[in-house]
Amino acid sequence: MTDQALLQVKQISKLYQPNKGCQNISFDLYPGEVLGIVGESGSGKSTLLRVISGREQPDVGEVLYRDRNQQVHSLFQVSESKRRHLLRSELGVVHQHPLDGLRPRVSAGGNIGERLMAVGSRHYGDIRARASQWLADVEIDIDRIDDTPLTYSGGMQQRLQIARNLVTEPSLIFMDEPTGGLDVSVQAKLLDLMRRLVQELNLAVIIVTHDLGVARLLADRLVVMKNSEIVETGLTDQVLDDPQHAYTQLLVSSVLQQ
Repeated sequence: MTDQALLQVKQISKLYQPNKGCQNISFDLYPGEVLGIVGESGSGKSTLLRVISGREQPDVGEVLYRDRNQQVHSLFQVSESKRRHLLRSELGVVHQHPLDGLRPRVSAGGNIGERLMAVGSRHYGDIRARASQWLADVEIDIDRIDDTPLTYSGGMQQRLQIARNLVTEPSLIFMDEPTGGLDVSVQAKLLDLMRRLVQELNLAVIIVTHDLGVARLLADRLVVMKNSEIVETGLTDQVLDDPQHAYTQLLVSSVLQQ
């Protein structure tokens, strides 16, 4: 990791009603680092993710992103077109429900190709070749390249969504409960894939999850949220093995007792 932050989140707040949303959130994320955001349902994790990924305007605060050319952009002060370009090229979002991040009636190859075309690729043969390579990389049979996501299983849809996001070689991926709704064996395979891709591509990732097992497997560092605020942060093993805040202790113990 370099000593320059890839993403800086500064005093972000986005509240829908008292303690619903996120407030007073600040942290830095570095290249190649995986940050897990954990907490029970309603703690504000997904709201925070939408804001820091530039998809929802905060009430107050600032999100700074350092691009490939080392230029720093405030995600809410750049133009809408610039923010969309960053989301298509250098940032990616993996949704909990894969069809939220895919074009359901467009072929698998077309879903990947659209993202390439959005950043300027025009040669059909090259686009199809890269789509085929990425399907193989996420362990989808390339014979399924012309099938639509609607014909895929949930696990395959999620792997296709990951391929669609990674084809432009982004620096940072936001993941919202990427293993939610999948059965245990499919979850395990997807987690192995995600861990391999993060390491191979030196990806920075912010992953929202309620599953502390997922957090332990993928995240270098954890942020624990309760009632819209961060109550604890630290290295993943440190937070999970020796939680300091009463809420984190409760969260960890409830998992252990399941």
